[in-house]
Order: sequence, then C-alpha cells, then structure tokens
Amino acid sequence: MTLDLAHYPTLAKAGTPEELRKLPQEQLKQCADELRQYLLSCVSKSSGHFASGLGTVELTVALHYVYNTPFDRLLWDVGHQAYPHKILTGRRERMTSIRQKGGLHPFPWPPESEYDTFAVGHSSTSISAALGMAVAADKEAKGRKVVAVIGDGAMTAGMAFEALNHGGDMDKDLLVILNDNEMSISENVGALNSHLARLLTGNFFNSIRDGGKKLLSNVPPIKEFASRAEEHIKGMVVPGTIFEELGFNYIGPIDGHDVKGVVETLRNMRNIKGPQILHVVTKKGKGFEQAEKDPIKFHAVPKFNPADDALPKSAPSGPSYSQVFGDWLCDMAAVDPALMAITPAMREGSGMVRFSQQYPEQYFDVAIAEQHSVTFAAGLAKEGLNPVVAIYSTFLQRAYDQLIHDVALQNLPVLFAIDRAGIVGADGPTHQGAFDISFLRCIPNLVIMVPGDENECRQMLYTGHKLNQPAAVRYPRGTGSGVVIEETMQAIPIGKSRSLRAGKQVAILNFGTLLPFAQQAAEILDATLIDMRFVKPLDTSVLDQLCLDHSLLVSLEDGAIVGGAGSAVAEYLMTQKSATKLLQIGLPDEFIMQGTQQQMYADLGLDSAGIIHKVEGFLAS
Repeated sequence: MTLDLAHYPTLAKAGTPEELRKLPQEQLKQCADELRQYLLSCVSKSSGHFASGLGTVELTVALHYVYNTPFDRLLWDVGHQAYPHKILTGRRERMTSIRQKGGLHPFPWPPESEYDTFAVGHSSTSISAALGMAVAADKEAKGRKVVAVIGDGAMTAGMAFEALNHGGDMDKDLLVILNDNEMSISENVGALNSHLARLLTGNFFNSIRDGGKKLLSNVPPIKEFASRAEEHIKGMVVPGTIFEELGFNYIGPIDGHDVKGVVETLRNMRNIKGPQILHVVTKKGKGFEQAEKDPIKFHAVPKFNPADDALPKSAPSGPSYSQVFGDWLCDMAAVDPALMAITPAMREGSGMVRFSQQYPEQYFDVAIAEQHSVTFAAGLAKEGLNPVVAIYSTFLQRAYDQLIHDVALQNLPVLFAIDRAGIVGADGPTHQGAFDISFLRCIPNLVIMVPGDENECRQMLYTGHKLNQPAAVRYPRGTGSGVVIEETMQAIPIGKSRSLRAGKQVAILNFGTLLPFAQQAAEILDATLIDMRFVKPLDTSVLDQLCLDHSLLVSLEDGAIVGGAGSAVAEYLMTQKSATKLLQIGLPDEFIMQGTQQQMYADLGLDSAGIIHKVEGFLAS
C-alpha cells in the first residue's frame, strides 16, 4: 500500500538525500511539514513507533541537507526516531510495510539501506560506534564526517558516558547530537540561544579560540586565565559544563523544530575540528496533538484513525503476562514490605504502572541502566531486602556480567522477572528473547522457571520470590491461554514437572508457553505430554521414567536450540548413557526477523502443525 504523493508536492521531490539537497533552503520547512504528515499517514495505516519520529522531523531534514550522506556517516541511537530518516532515504513507498513480515525493518538496518550505517535496537550504542567510525575516517583522510543522534533517555546509560569519556580524550572529528525531547521549548531556547549557538559555532569565535590557544601555548599563566575565562563565559550561557569536562565542545540548546536554524548551526559545526556536542530540544509527538499530550501512549501505536481523539481499544481478551506480573507484584507487596521492584525504564511495558502508584517507596526506575539495575538489586538483597528485577529478555543480555558476578556468585536472593522471552513479533531481531535460557542455564546457583500458562507464571513468581537464592521466571509478550488465575499463591516444588497426558512411544517435554501447541500435537500424535516447568534444575526423575517406556523424547521451547532447555535434556541423557532418541524443537541458530508471533511460530515450525510435521519426519527417517 502506497500513499498518493500528490498531497505532498515538496516531499515528492525529496525521495533521496541527493534530491533533498537540491531543494532551495526556503523550501525545507514545507518539506518538513509534509514529511510529518506523511509519517502520520503511514504509521496510522501500518502501526509502529510514532511519537519519537514526529519529534525528529526537522532535525532529520537538516542532517541530510547539510551532510553528504551516505558518504558522511549518520547513526541513530535506538532507532525509534528514524522513521523520517527511512522516508527520506529511498524507502518512502514501503513505509506502510514497516514491522511486518517481509516489510521494512523496524529499526535502522544496514542490509536494507546504505544510509543505515549501523544496526541498532538497544539504546546508548551510537556514540561508541560513531567514535570507531570517526577513527576510521581519520585514517582514511577523505574528509568523511560522522554524526551520532542520541536521545536524552539513552544518555542515562553508562555506555554513553564511557564513549563520551573516550571520545573527548581521542580528539577525533565527531558530532554528537543530544536530542532532548523531555523539556518544553521555553524562552532560553529561543532567538537568543539560537544566536549564541550560531556565534559559538561560527568561524570568528572558533578562529579566536583556536588561534588564542596557539598564541598563548607558551605562556602558561595567561593560557590558564584564557581557558578559565572561556569556560566562565560559556558556563553563563550554556548548560554544557559536564560535556566540556569530558572534552567535548558543547553548543546549544537550540530549537530542534526550527529547520532553518538547525541547518545553519550544522553547517557551522561541520567544519569545526574535534569532538562536538549539539544540544537540540524537540517535542516528542510534535505536530500531532494527541501524541504531544501523551507521548508515552503514542510511543508505539496500532493502526488508528488520526481524526479520533484516542487510539483504538484492543478486543477484550485475557490479561497479558506483563499484567499478570504487575498484579502479582502488587499482591506480593501487600504482604511483603521488604519487596523492592526495579525496572530499567520499562515501567509501562513491564506492567508496573499500578505498582509504582500504590507502592512508590518500593519502586525504582533506574533509567536505561540494565547493569546498574542488577547490581543495585544485589545491594538490596545483601542487606536483607527482597528485590525483583523486571527486565526484558533482550535487555538482560546487557547485564550478564552483573548477574553472574554480583548476584549468582554471592548466591543473593534476587528474582528476575524476564518479560518478552521468546518470539516478540514486530520489533524484530534486536528484541526477540531468544537467548536467555542459553545464557542463564550455565550460571551456578540460579533457578530457571518456564511457566506454561498465566497461573503457573503467578505461582512461579511467588516461588522465586520466596527462594533464598537467585531465581528467574521467563514469560512472553502478549496474552496467555485464558486459564483461571488463582489468587492464592503457593510455592511450586523446585525441579518438579507436571504430567498432562499419557501416551505411547513419543513424549513431548514442554518448556514454556508453547504449551497449547504441545497439547494439540500430543492429542494427534497420541504422545505423552510433560510440562517441565523448570529448566534448572531439571526433573531428572521424570526423564528417567520416560526413557523406560518411550523411544523418542521431544523437547519444545521458544528459545534458541543451541544451549537451550533441549540441550539440558541432551546433556542429562548423555550422562546416563541413554539410548532414547531426542528431537529438539526451538529457535534455529539464526536471528529471527520481524513478523507477528503467530507468523513466526508457523514459519519456524513451533505451532501444532509444525511440531507434528517434525515429529513424524523424525520417526520416518
């Protein structure tokens, strides 16, 4: 589905950055206005990330207008805000396919376009990658420029400051744009500050600064005086002291929605040597009133009618696993004042809104700082509190060392509520929760639980919370199978499975929420079905029994086969020198692209039809 470009006459002339750069500068505002409307039309028809992109429209136009992309490298942090970038870089007609199977990737993706210089999806990587590219550009000596655009939220992660610390010391030509979309544009980001930004980036100021430093280089007392004077003057007019101390020349803040002003500032900064910070203030959801009022709700949206005042409500269904977790958290806190809940900036996604409101003294949003969140939890646990870390599977990867060194090594009772485990769908390969079982299973002292349904999830969270050792409960995005959720919380015996069906010859070992598919397949295959519930420790007694009267065991999981739950079964069978055959069904050794969860289950053979096909094929071989 494509949109009629007749409604976007200026944007129609700018299908690529080369075409954009041919426009007269006075047409850029009209181009930006049309780009914003085009983005609104596309996302309302396709679903996807929304508010962030609305806020970066003028900045995107200015960057591609001033810089010679793709020769000049432009990196987007996280990538939520890169939809306008995709529209201007030859993918305009395919925008309505974004996040869909076979469609545009949800984030910058180099195989998709030469303008996407670095694959992203997680936050705070842009400055590190850009610094590497800046070093390469320096060695190449062809005048290539490197620009990283990072949101202020991503600046809360330690990795961003590690890169700034290194970048300021390296003294390479690098521009970091801090896209600050949390504050409103007030008077101090008006004409005066825009004038100061242009002044501080202009040839006159920089020639005086650089020339003065050279002139006074051999007169230390005067050099120190001049340096302090410059810092004092800049400190009075710009809030960039921390960046200056890290070795970056700070400019701003400027109005990120004044495309003319942004273009002029970027032109000046393009020729400044050394590491630079440009502070740009934008409004998340800019140009669409509903998104401006509630940028969190409009961060990512389903298909919607722009004329409506609200987003469409989804059809009634059972609670999501995130909601099951959030409800359990509130119920548990009501009886355990020592419970402390931690999230690395994922309050809404992890179902913690109600908890944060009802138990604010027990709630900690540590911002985008996964490593800190885990060690912070370790500190709480060491002092006798009961921390729960709510974290997406794909984000837990970033805190692996802390999980091992600070939690498991000390055998501290931290509960990890691992959301978005398995196939997540439209967010694609950067967000698929494929690897958590594999990377957790090798860690001593850690109990790993995989609920088959919503009620099991609630009871396992309680079980893990009551353990005097580290524990993890992994669960997927979306709703469950609709089972009755028991309000009463009861601990599950550690390492004990549950038998759901007795059959012949084949035994399916289910690990996690693919259970409905396993049940359907077991009925058709007349197979035994065991819901294993624990990846670690395994229920080895049930495996021993199954090996006595079954010729084939089938492990089923929505995680990577390599090193996963099925691998744990294989390892045990080898130690027992068992002759029983094992078929492992799970995610293949590849990164899984975007598509709906159901599409991915079918494509990967994880639905009932796929399980039956694989089992019958194995038996026939």
